[in-house]
Amino acid sequence: MSGNKINNIAVLGLGSIGELAAIMLDATGFRVIGVDTRLPERNVPFELKCVSAAVKDELMNVIKDQDAVLSCLPYHLNKEVARLASELGLYYFDLTEDVSTTQLIGELSKKSEKLMAPQCGLAPGFIGIVGAHLAEQFDEIRSIKLRVGALPQHPTGLLGYSFNWSPEGVVNEYLNDCEVIEDGERKWTSPMEWIETVYVNGVRLEAFTTSGGLGTMCDTYRDRIKNLDYKTMRYPGHASLMNFFFHELLMREDRALAGKILTNAKPPVDDDVVHVHVSAEGTQDGQLGRSEFVRSYYPMEIEGRPWRAISWTTSSSVCAVIEMVNSGELPDKGFLHQEKVPLDAFLETVNGQRYAV
Repeated sequence: MSGNKINNIAVLGLGSIGELAAIMLDATGFRVIGVDTRLPERNVPFELKCVSAAVKDELMNVIKDQDAVLSCLPYHLNKEVARLASELGLYYFDLTEDVSTTQLIGELSKKSEKLMAPQCGLAPGFIGIVGAHLAEQFDEIRSIKLRVGALPQHPTGLLGYSFNWSPEGVVNEYLNDCEVIEDGERKWTSPMEWIETVYVNGVRLEAFTTSGGLGTMCDTYRDRIKNLDYKTMRYPGHASLMNFFFHELLMREDRALAGKILTNAKPPVDDDVVHVHVSAEGTQDGQLGRSEFVRSYYPMEIEGRPWRAISWTTSSSVCAVIEMVNSGELPDKGFLHQEKVPLDAFLETVNGQRYAV
């Protein structure tokens, strides 16, 4: 990809998201190095390095000659990776939903030579891009509501869930406080509350507050909107059981053990679905209106292999953003707010096109 801003990129963490993101980037034309302590057993089209991202010197030797780094690591490792990318003058991308990590990256971006772009996945990420696109159609915005559910298509048991996403990330989202704007006031609320009923393509779901899904949208819309919130969608009854598990059984006191128990009880399934329900309300030419984006995404074959819906939606989002930075459609430095990524241009990228299907 000679002449572009990003030719070489290191992908850190080769779980189901990281491996697919590396495959997508390779297929798009980037030169990719995949980095992990456990390398894929199957053949992959990109170079591999067996290195721990937690060991700074080892990681620096691998990424120092790269143009960019994409972290698909557990959220608690991203702070040090971001610091190193900033020191080395690399473009930085990640998928984190962790608020404190994003705040640190915001500070790093003020002195970094290249763009720092956290929260590039599904939620935060694509969901904010869609929400902003709908909201900007109005002269005055009354509300933006973002809802995402990554679920088994054929749920079993009372929880109606399977851990196709990082258990560490899910536990973090279920226990950390949630930022919202309510009646024009920016505030924090508890997770797994404000339960409501949502229907997506006739499927009844419940939605409740979880942490991190808004990304930086409260910063962007704090003086322009009355109500803004993000909720996770699950099958009915899930929130009550998870509140019992975390709070009545005190599993919130040991997050690692909680994640281990839940993953053992509800392992990943191949037949998953990602439901997206985004709405914005406001006035245009004096008339009150509502605009919606409601979709259900299913597993897809990519580069000759089947991939879960949560894997390709998350990977496609970050790869689309990388394409747009590479082509100059997004800023070259500073901090990238996902809600400032134009949806139409996003959907025209090689990887963003999957969302348009």
